[in-house]
Amino acid sequence: MISSRPFKISVALCTHNGARFLRDQVRSICRQTLPPMEIILSDDASTDDSVEVVRAAVRECAAERPDHPVALRVFENRPALRVVKNFEQAISACSGELIALSDQDDVWMPDRLAQMAVRFEQDENLLLLHTDARLVDSQRRDLGGTLFHALEVTPSELARVHAGRAFDVLLRRNLVTGATTVFRRRLLADALPLPVEWVHDEWLGIIASTTGRVDLLEQPLIEYRQHESNQIGARRDTFAQKVRKALASRGTIHVERAVKAELLLARLLQLGDRVSPEIIDKVRSKIEHQRFRAGLPASRVARCVPILREAMTGRYDKFGRGFRGVVRDLFESV
Repeated sequence: MISSRPFKISVALCTHNGARFLRDQVRSICRQTLPPMEIILSDDASTDDSVEVVRAAVRECAAERPDHPVALRVFENRPALRVVKNFEQAISACSGELIALSDQDDVWMPDRLAQMAVRFEQDENLLLLHTDARLVDSQRRDLGGTLFHALEVTPSELARVHAGRAFDVLLRRNLVTGATTVFRRRLLADALPLPVEWVHDEWLGIIASTTGRVDLLEQPLIEYRQHESNQIGARRDTFAQKVRKALASRGTIHVERAVKAELLLARLLQLGDRVSPEIIDKVRSKIEHQRFRAGLPASRVARCVPILREAMTGRYDKFGRGFRGVVRDLFESV
């Protein structure tokens, strides 16, 4: 289904030594039923032929579909900007009304952009939309699962996102995967600059959820490759892996989460009355919860009463994985 008023769509493609998979990815972008107007390529100090593979694939598609040319603009970073700032550079250069994020190793379904553009046309308040993905291996062989299954997305989380309560879900944990994401360009006015303490997709998602609507499509609209070079993969933990995580050292994870929440609060306060007092209060409560978890004593016995009291406030459920977080705090090493 193609939108009755096709949006001008930009694709922000970030690469680093991705030549192995880029031809498939770029061809799947250029051959969309609703093709984008441009691809902004931001290459992060690749030492392979990534940039030339992209250029060649765009030329190849232009020869095959002369009526649907896709412009290409290239940034080559020396030295590397790293993931977050590389994506910031790419999305900042996009000129389309909608911006689609693209990794370097996936394959889009032919009507991905068309399906997503329709949803933006139907809902002016929709700022960001993401989807499920089919997990495949390096040769695009089906791994028998989806991204949402790997993330253990629950029916309750899906229902809350669809009901316009994405902020409550995303404050607990990120469900937004950049490779599946499209957002309105106007989101950048609030989201830039991207803080390096956050992954770009989770930051865009949670900022969008505070000033507009975030939704998701439950059907897989990309093939999401899982291979040895993934920077961020999507594999569902086994029971044994969950136990190991529960017993592992907490390290600085809760300190880092508190810092992230503090950065979020600072940005939302800059947005003034466009962000509701209820959202501000929730972020402040999240900061308190993360500071509590960061300050737990080394002794497992000494943790028991404080953790029980914190659990009774409901904040483990509001800002984490509920009972799983309680168990981890009780048993993890320091």
